[in-house]
Amino acid sequence: MTYAWPIALAIAGLLFVLALSYSQTLYAYPSGGGSYTVARENLGRSAGLIAAGALLIDYVLTAAVSLAAGVAAIASAFPALWPYRVDVALALLLIITIANLRGVRESGALMTVPVYAFLAVFGGMLVVGFALAAIRGPGTYDDLVGGAPVTTFLVLHTFAAGCTALTGIEAISNGIGVFRPPVSRNASRTLWAMAVSMAMLFLGSVGLTHYLGISPEGAETILSALARTVLGTTPAYVLVQGATLAILAVAANTSFAGFPRVASVLARDRYLPHQFEHLGDRLVYSNGMLVLAGMTALLIVVFQADAHALIPLFAVGVFLAFTLSQAGMVVHWWKARGAGWLWKAAANGVGALVTLATFLIVAVSKFTEGAFLVLLLIPVAAVVFRAVRRHYQEVALELTLRGLPPSLRPLPRPRVVIPISGVHRGVIDAIRYAQSISDRITAVYVETEPGSAQRVRQDWLRWGFEIPLRIVPSPYRSIIGPLLEFLDQEDLRHNDGQQATVVLPEFVPARWWQALLHNQTAFLLKLALVYRRRRFGHARPVIDVPYHLRE
Repeated sequence: MTYAWPIALAIAGLLFVLALSYSQTLYAYPSGGGSYTVARENLGRSAGLIAAGALLIDYVLTAAVSLAAGVAAIASAFPALWPYRVDVALALLLIITIANLRGVRESGALMTVPVYAFLAVFGGMLVVGFALAAIRGPGTYDDLVGGAPVTTFLVLHTFAAGCTALTGIEAISNGIGVFRPPVSRNASRTLWAMAVSMAMLFLGSVGLTHYLGISPEGAETILSALARTVLGTTPAYVLVQGATLAILAVAANTSFAGFPRVASVLARDRYLPHQFEHLGDRLVYSNGMLVLAGMTALLIVVFQADAHALIPLFAVGVFLAFTLSQAGMVVHWWKARGAGWLWKAAANGVGALVTLATFLIVAVSKFTEGAFLVLLLIPVAAVVFRAVRRHYQEVALELTLRGLPPSLRPLPRPRVVIPISGVHRGVIDAIRYAQSISDRITAVYVETEPGSAQRVRQDWLRWGFEIPLRIVPSPYRSIIGPLLEFLDQEDLRHNDGQQATVVLPEFVPARWWQALLHNQTAFLLKLALVYRRRRFGHARPVIDVPYHLRE
């Protein structure tokens, strides 16, 4: 443990550098200067997409790691919870998700109390701990870790693990829009308050743990061991562990602020589906939140809410995003110039070099423990972003009105085919609608049961329908295939430059569960017709005529 204090000081120094450099970003991009925006505008589209992929992946990992660590904290106080850590983590995730779906004010109010409670409780524990240290004196450590000598690689590995405490800074840059005016000043103050309090608690915990010679027992967390040593197994110790769980839930909540906003910006730029851009009823990006919750739940289940298994995947993406953002800010100041641009560029340049070094340390030291997965997923995400944008560009190209004549010829009255399953009131509505748009109408019945067509034909004649009824035999009891083949044959036979319009009668049950009692043939036929590629140079129109059942 000889290296514990130097490593802690290095991490605190890195935190100071990040706070200084990101405070410049807040003033340069008051509308939201996340790594994606900064990197895209100053380093190019590819760098922006890499930063975006790194951020989205890291937000998911942040939520999963925070919840897993929070459960570990409370399970250290109540070991009986260890077998149920996955269930507890998923329950916490559900609460956080619901709070965020309720809206920003509700989630903000819910998450403010744990922050102040943790600062008070944990800070008080550190004060008591330092008093105890002054009375008891230092503990002892061997310069061996698990029986192995302390090597440079092990020091770097420990440094990489400790750097995971710094990943909340990006969330303030991405979520600057939620601050009150003046947003840049308020966001910067929040950033520095977070950095200072984080550094004090982090250095205090490391220093006290090292001085007292504390080591955890079994699956217990190191902070639990510290609190237990200082406070004993008293209600105060349980309060500290509960506050730790609460603050880690708040850390997970930062992902619900960051992930949806980054996803919405990507969707606005057509790199993600449009659904991520839309606000829900509560004026929050509900689609992004639900996707984040689903992916976080998957990680919790797959890794069994084990923070030690998740941490190797953690922090790689965010330090890559840090590096791209700070390098982009150097380019920004170089282009913008203005008052004090030189020292601002220098601050961001130092931030870029420091975060690049940290990224390389984390990537190398954690590579075999799972970091390679994140390093692989980030470029894959960038490729997916490009594929999504390419799809939207192709759709826009196909839908554009450019090249069309100023006036369009009206289409001739369509030929109409009405598939029927029998003679009932829903069919009558479909026939009436078809007669309003065409005088060339054909009804078709697919005979899946031998002899059933004769009964349908008799009912057809008895009710006096004047439009022709065609019978299509289906010896294999398939409906969709024979009907599609019939439509193609009819189009070829008429050869009138259009495909027949299908008017589809469909009855709708009064209650949702009643739909499970029917075979949904009309729905399946509608899917087959709508998603079938165009034939003979034309697309087939499909008109659904619903008949709503009362019971």
